[in-house]
Amino acid sequence: MKPYITSDKATGLGQRIKDIQALVKFRLALSVVFSACTAYYLGSETISIQGFLLLAIGGFLVTASANALNQVLEKETDKLMQRTQNRPLPAGRMEISEAVLIAGLSGASGILILASFNALTAVLGAFSLVSYAFIYTPMKRVSPAAVWIGAVPGALPMAIGWVAATPNGTLETQAVFLFTLQFIWQFPHFWAIAWLVYDDYAKANFYLLPSLKKDGRNKSSALQIIFYIICLLGISYTPFYLGISGLIACVIMFLSGLMFLWFAINLYFKTSNEAAKKLMFASLIYQVIVFIALMADKL
Repeated sequence: MKPYITSDKATGLGQRIKDIQALVKFRLALSVVFSACTAYYLGSETISIQGFLLLAIGGFLVTASANALNQVLEKETDKLMQRTQNRPLPAGRMEISEAVLIAGLSGASGILILASFNALTAVLGAFSLVSYAFIYTPMKRVSPAAVWIGAVPGALPMAIGWVAATPNGTLETQAVFLFTLQFIWQFPHFWAIAWLVYDDYAKANFYLLPSLKKDGRNKSSALQIIFYIICLLGISYTPFYLGISGLIACVIMFLSGLMFLWFAINLYFKTSNEAAKKLMFASLIYQVIVFIALMADKL
């Protein structure tokens, strides 16, 4: 392994830690952990602090590995985009060999920790890592269909959390629903982001909005965003039907979906970056409210 490369700025321990955090996309990994732990809480008959900690650590390490491999594979395209060109690999502050080592150790450790729950939890964790890094990542250069592929590993933490909470490690209907909820939510969330960074993505030849026209920032993309939010509204009653929560949580979920839909309709009429930014924040607010409502209803 080559020595750690320094840039014009002094590269000490603090910078190295920041680079590792950037490599594994620390904040994104934490949001994934939040999803998995939410599902674990919902699926647990008896809350285990030890289980929470193990799932959080294992899930974080697997996600960190996938994110690091994603940056290894996209080093050259990251150089082309303003939002990514200062990441440690394209900026030359870290060698690929070091990034691969971090990804390997994180992935192996994370899967072993997930295996302490049951075999299926580990299998799902491994599948999410492989599908994100080696299927979704290269597919981004080929087709907007990459978004549908990427939504699978993006939604798996919900299933992983529920499966980890089951004594025999079975993929129950509730786990499938939570996976579906997160799967559908990702489309309006990601497309709002893709709308905002469209020009930057175009520099790397990433065209990920659903419209097939040259500039995907149009009413066609906005209409497809509306469709997926309507799907979220349509499954608002499901948590009560499956015994995950009570009716109050379902009502909150439905009302939050209406708020989410309003911002998508606003994007349809305005087709502006400002409207897309509001939609992106609305998607985050929707997710947090729904998760908290489902968990609070179990108290």
